[in-house]
Amino acid sequence: MQRSALVLGAGGITGVAWQLGILVGLHDRGVDLGRADLILGTSAGAMTGALVAAFGDPRAAAAIEAPLGPGDPPINADWDRGMVAFGLLQDESLDPGEMRRRIGEIALVAEVGPPEPWVAAFGRRLPIEGWPARLVVTAVDAASGEPVAWDEHSGVPLVPAVAASCAVPCIFPPVPVNGSRYMDGGVRSRTNADLAAEYDKVYVLAPRMPLLQRDALDQRFALIEPDDAAMEAIGGNVFDAGRWVPVLAAAERQGRELAMAL
Repeated sequence: MQRSALVLGAGGITGVAWQLGILVGLHDRGVDLGRADLILGTSAGAMTGALVAAFGDPRAAAAIEAPLGPGDPPINADWDRGMVAFGLLQDESLDPGEMRRRIGEIALVAEVGPPEPWVAAFGRRLPIEGWPARLVVTAVDAASGEPVAWDEHSGVPLVPAVAASCAVPCIFPPVPVNGSRYMDGGVRSRTNADLAAEYDKVYVLAPRMPLLQRDALDQRFALIEPDDAAMEAIGGNVFDAGRWVPVLAAAERQGRELAMAL
């Protein structure tokens, strides 16, 4: 029996909207990728994956309150340190483990505020009891640079895990989880799709990546990225929650058009 995986990559707030829109558009045409045997989420994809794994219906998942409001902390990025961290991410001369460790050092001292308000903000958008089956969430230990992939057997609470996976260095604070602090899973890989290599069919939804990182994906995988109309809707700031509605609409249309190919 063939097994399938849905891989959801990094891409900010607009990335969540785009992924959910794609899944809604496909679902409307009878293609339900949310039924995959594995749902693997990185950064934005961790939020999308948690919602889809928990709710099943992508349209119900897309009804979450996305825009940041008065009860949410402001984004106070440390751009000076961030430029150094992003430069390390693109330095191909560095060993990947050393690169992640150095970025983690910077993330731990970046002046971006405490993590607790952000964990609370994620909690309001994830009204989910327990850890959904089939869901795997990626993150990186900010102290050691070691990547992790959490699932229902890892003994990790869902909300901090998703918040940690979304903690872009120097934009959001690393998040405490079981005694360590973790940052964005996208520091290892835009999608971490290699973790799904053992599956027979792998569908990779890869929106725009805040850290500008790309993967060398297995040629067997079906890669889906935003089309021109979706890219226009996404715009230049992947954290602009005001673009949620137009991105969702553009992605739904793209998903409906993709359904025949899939």
